[in-house]
Amino acid sequence: MKKIFENKSVIVTGGTDGFGLAIAKNFIDLGANLIVCSRNKERVENFKDLFTNSLDKNQKIISIKADISHEDDVKKLFSAATDNFESIDIIINNAGIYGPIGNIEDIDWERWIEAININLFGSILVIKNAIPILKKQNKGKIIQVSGGGATNPMPNFSSYAVSKTGIVRFVETISQELKNYKIDINAIAPGPLNTKMLDDLIQSGRENVGEDFYNKSIKQKESGGAGFNRGIQLINFLSSSASDGISGKLISALWDKYENWSKYKKDLINSDAYTLRRITGRERNFDWGDK
Repeated sequence: MKKIFENKSVIVTGGTDGFGLAIAKNFIDLGANLIVCSRNKERVENFKDLFTNSLDKNQKIISIKADISHEDDVKKLFSAATDNFESIDIIINNAGIYGPIGNIEDIDWERWIEAININLFGSILVIKNAIPILKKQNKGKIIQVSGGGATNPMPNFSSYAVSKTGIVRFVETISQELKNYKIDINAIAPGPLNTKMLDDLIQSGRENVGEDFYNKSIKQKESGGAGFNRGIQLINFLSSSASDGISGKLISALWDKYENWSKYKKDLINSDAYTLRRITGRERNFDWGDK
């Protein structure tokens, strides 16, 4: 396997389980130095043992217990990164939770706020702390895992949908602030993944999840979902020089032919394609709704 990220240093939040763990393994296999964080102390402590026999001689991995919704923890994460690595090349913002499942009037408000704190505020905190470092380097890649919750209404998952929509618009906004630097920031939707989050969803029951979404989740569990590989391939593209200049987009691992995008960067940069936008009546052939 070609070590395409050799001598690169990568941060992965929520990197000790599920899709985050698959992302971490991918970068280790491709030669990168790695720092991962998780709220789960046991997984953090056991993380290195998973890869002891697969590291190259000069390859370094670090695992830290950190909650990205806590500013002190995020600062600790970046201090560890800058203390151990000459540069920070790639940041994968993967940490996230569904939050409470059910009608808004019935859910636990504290858990609703917790999901916003992790998925939205926590992700923003990571990006906020990364930017001064990347600006000083005048280079870097930030990839935000958002999912389909950003593009469709999700009844009974309001905190998840709100937080994911918010972080996608934040990514688009910050891409404009960074346009004079060699820093690319994008959001990705990896597709429906079979992780612990799916198990928690099914365990919540059809009365909380909703009949249609519950049945869809059961079918996903049985079929295996989209798998991790497509999302990881998209992450590798966005982490590589092939994607230089592509920024501020929400990209689907399943539905977008992003492999071709490097040929059309000028068109992408000057377009609102692959971003969140209001749909006008005119765009739906309604001749009665727009001035």
